Amino acid sequence: MPARRADLSPRLAAIVDALPLRPGLRVLEIGCGPGAAAREVARRVGPRGRVLAIDRSAAAVGQERLGGALEIAAGVLVVRQAAAEDLALDAGEVPYDLAFAVRVGALDGRHPDRGRRARRRIAAALTPRGRLFVDGGDPLRELALPGRPVPARGARDG
Repeated sequence: MPARRADLSPRLAAIVDALPLRPGLRVLEIGCGPGAAAREVARRVGPRGRVLAIDRSAAAVGQERLGGALEIAAGVLVVRQAAAEDLALDAGEVPYDLAFAVRVGALDGRHPDRGRRARRRIAAALTPRGRLFVDGGDPLRELALPGRPVPARGARDG
């Protein structure tokens, strides 16, 4: 397991460790909050990778922009204010390889209508083989995306 940054909680470290990350990967974090996980993912995907961190909260986006200033300056982290159900890539933006979310109501069953819209938007932002992981498994589970095969139970690879 890679050494982790000091600002990453044990819970978030377990989640990031469970993601199938590799150098050069393009990763979308939905509901980034203050951004500790996004910064750790950016460190792990390296200078050829990219992380797009979104959150519906302006305050959270401001915290992430401040905390992730080095990663943003290096071009490996981009931060945007957007709700998952409103997510849209910029014109010409390359789709992402995987997405993950921690404690996002639109993806954990608390808001089913928003969840359906969010999964459609996330699927559109991912490559055809892109995958979506959310907390609530051991420590993650993979969610099905519209028009894609249903992931195997406990799907996780390293």
